[in-house]
Amino acid sequence: MTTAVSPSVSPLALPLPEMPPIAGAECASVAAGIRYKSREDMTVFRFAAGTTVAGVFTMNKCPGAPVDWCRASLKGGKARALVVNAGNSNVFTGRAGRETCERTAAETARLVGCKPKEVFIASTGVIGERLPTDVLLAALPGAVDRLEADAWQGAAKAIMTTDTFPKGATRTARIGEATVTICGIAKGSGMIAPDMATMLSFIATDAKIPAAVLQKLLSKGSAKSFNCVTVDSDTSTSDTVLLFATGQAKHPRVPNDPAPTLLKDFARALDEVLHELALMVARDGEGAQKLVTIDVTGAVSAKSAHRIAMAIANSPLVKTAIAGEDANWGRIVMAVGKAGEPADRDKLSVAVGGTWMAREGGVIPGYDEAPVVAHMKGRDIQITVDIGLGRGKARVWTCDLTHGYIDINGSYRS
Repeated sequence: MTTAVSPSVSPLALPLPEMPPIAGAECASVAAGIRYKSREDMTVFRFAAGTTVAGVFTMNKCPGAPVDWCRASLKGGKARALVVNAGNSNVFTGRAGRETCERTAAETARLVGCKPKEVFIASTGVIGERLPTDVLLAALPGAVDRLEADAWQGAAKAIMTTDTFPKGATRTARIGEATVTICGIAKGSGMIAPDMATMLSFIATDAKIPAAVLQKLLSKGSAKSFNCVTVDSDTSTSDTVLLFATGQAKHPRVPNDPAPTLLKDFARALDEVLHELALMVARDGEGAQKLVTIDVTGAVSAKSAHRIAMAIANSPLVKTAIAGEDANWGRIVMAVGKAGEPADRDKLSVAVGGTWMAREGGVIPGYDEAPVVAHMKGRDIQITVDIGLGRGKARVWTCDLTHGYIDINGSYRS
């Protein structure tokens, strides 16, 4: 069993905000002892009857058993419980992994009084090791006994693995004349190159929204938040984002095909929560010392701009140059060219920190590197690339690549 060792908190960390209770949602965290000693490593949520659910999941072709379970359960559109464990991802565990999900759902359903398919499951941690099912099940009754509305902060800490700080965000929105609340938590630090989700994120609202509508909002919001961050180009086998709507707020009825204005403010608030959580994941990239924002403009399409931006964000040479505070714009040009998207060397422009460095196939005459060097020494790095071919644009976020990333991942299982 691994003793919980607190790594140095990221210099990019943000404080966990006050997380108000969500009517119809209760949670509790316990020390199950699945992998870690002396820390809480399992969280249980219970939701009010009638809660709707939406989800987005990893596109990795070797997903964990919990992802398969959630995908199947999502078809019902209803949720009454969520069980999350840290330290073991229950991935590549064959029949044993599937049985763990089945037994977890059955026992949770018995404890909260619902159907097993209304129980959602998420796991994060080491791949390829059997999850000690009996240990997890033994901890469930105690967690259910401790359920309370005001326990989001504990949940944010209990789902962490190599994270150095807990991640949470909250917003309010108006639906008609009523105010609704949204709270969300996330975990993620390494193996981050989301493709439909991030490592793990769980959001709840007291709004009453049909599952199909909720799904559209979550998919759209995730596309421009979680799918726009990368730490190391590795898409996890466990990526899961789940959004629960408990329906406890009193507001105008939301039909299956709502008017564009009815949920406009709700969509704004949800997008802000997703965006804030996604950036916290980038800020907590393993070993990260700098947050990097990459803007690509002038591409032939938005999709092309996104692919170019991600090629820059995932380039080890770009990321190590940023770590070394080296104003090496040639590496950015290289990354643009390798993206496989339309680009013309003689129309390309590159800027760092607002200073244009290269244009029309070469360095700008009279270019002064001093302000770029000064910018590179900061914590927040801005890279802008104009492709010069169209109107497509995209923004993504990443972090630098330091020796700390190797240190963390070289000793992850030891």
